[in-house]
Amino acid sequence: MDGHKKGKIVGIVQARMGSSRLPNKSMLSLHGDPVVKWVFHRAGKARLLNDLVFAIPAVKRDDPLSVFLKGLSANVFRGSELDLIDRFYNAAKELKADHIVRVTADCPFVSGEEIDHLIDFYNSGKYDYAYNHIPLKNNYPDGIGAEIMSFEVLEKLHQESTEPYDREHVSTYIRSHPKIFKIGTFDPKDPRLHFPTIRVDLDTQQDYEKLSELNVNIDMNAHEIITEARALGWV
Repeated sequence: MDGHKKGKIVGIVQARMGSSRLPNKSMLSLHGDPVVKWVFHRAGKARLLNDLVFAIPAVKRDDPLSVFLKGLSANVFRGSELDLIDRFYNAAKELKADHIVRVTADCPFVSGEEIDHLIDFYNSGKYDYAYNHIPLKNNYPDGIGAEIMSFEVLEKLHQESTEPYDREHVSTYIRSHPKIFKIGTFDPKDPRLHFPTIRVDLDTQQDYEKLSELNVNIDMNAHEIITEARALGWV
């Protein structure tokens, strides 16, 4: 199947307070600002996004996250806690998205510029799904990019994906069915980002301690952050 490339592109950020490995990580302070503020500020710099929304669970423990995000003037959609595909699908429907850029709130160093590069790449070919958030068949660091798919593809996932693991991880069904979906990825335009062994996402307390050691600020370019990681000997 081939998704068309015209229409509204919406960034959907999945965020929650209930992570089992690192509770409340969306609101952890990273170099003076909550992690979720880093994501809002940095993803919001993408020029090619027509809209940005935070899709968070409709459960009581995520109420403080919703209040904080609305205080930043962020759009907030609340949906299923465990069925991420359903949460994304309904958020995309509410915002009338034709294409969805998936961003995760455990990537505080996500780059608006790299989101734009992803959208450009996706628009350049007949891809159903494209990504630059993980170093799989590309030379990207782990944690500065995103994923993109058409609403048609998301709707197909919503209808056909049945395994709980796939419902919770959104795009795993796509990557496990390469004969159904045309999948694309690419290398960073900037050679200073060609470090696929460097990981800057946030999953555990150890990750948090490592990211806290970096000499970075919320406005730094992706290559500046990766340069700082290299200066600390990260490989």
